Amino acid sequence: MKALVTGGAGFIGGHLVDGLIERGYEVIVLDNLFTGKKEYVNKKAKFVKVDIRDFTKIRRYFEGVDYVFHLAAQSRVNPSIINPLSSNEVNVTGMLNVLIASRDTRVKKVIFSGSSSIYGNQKKIPQTEDMPPDPLSPYALQKLFGEYYCKLFSRLYKLPTVTLRYFNVYGPRQPVDGAYATVIGIFLKQKKEGKELTIVPDGKQRRDFTHVYDVVNANILAAESERVSSGEVINIGTGQNYSVLDIADLVGGKNYPRRFIEARLGEARETLADISLAKKLLNWEPKIRFEDGLKMY
Repeated sequence: MKALVTGGAGFIGGHLVDGLIERGYEVIVLDNLFTGKKEYVNKKAKFVKVDIRDFTKIRRYFEGVDYVFHLAAQSRVNPSIINPLSSNEVNVTGMLNVLIASRDTRVKKVIFSGSSSIYGNQKKIPQTEDMPPDPLSPYALQKLFGEYYCKLFSRLYKLPTVTLRYFNVYGPRQPVDGAYATVIGIFLKQKKEGKELTIVPDGKQRRDFTHVYDVVNANILAAESERVSSGEVINIGTGQNYSVLDIADLVGGKNYPRRFIEARLGEARETLADISLAKKLLNWEPKIRFEDGLKMY
């Protein structure tokens, strides 16, 4: 089997490429290395440095591909607020390019990496796939557009697609610097450097953290499953969540120094996945408990 992974030099994409190769897949990686790193790309994969916004350059690499895993994105909320035009070009136009190339070359299925950020602030918890979306940032809205495009291409062109809505993925290789860093990476780096842990007030916001190895497994199951191919949307989380203060305690201990900083725009108060659909359609559920995954990391 042959797979193409956009964003395969990134945090999640690199792990997915490793998982695919372990299962005997031939893999092509497309990545512009804007945030990805060449050293994250498995040496058994074919690497092509290219930008998904350039349709004419990416089109030929889709020939003969069975599964397309679309992870390439300008990810995270804050960068999309600062520069919504740039993130829209990558996350919407780039997405459309991938779908058109997949349609034209008759790939078996496109697996799109969606985001739990599309839920925004919901009145009910946990979040289920049938809830009306409430995107709070350009990034969240763009990810929602990606879902809609997948559904449209499945209905209009009969291109098999499925969207996986990730809930706060963490694990080895996750960013620890800059706008693309997440709270776990930031805390671990700060502790390693002997610095205070910086907490966005009031630290009581809660997140459902999902280990990257479980996300890799979900992607491969979604590709190989015959039960999903019509634009289905599926939560990939754990069904448990933790506050930022909980994370600070786990990383540094209750007495480790911490400092509260200014709140960020576009952030939801709480994420918590209902994963019953993932269990039903993919026979998937997380295998790594958060405390164990954090210790491994």
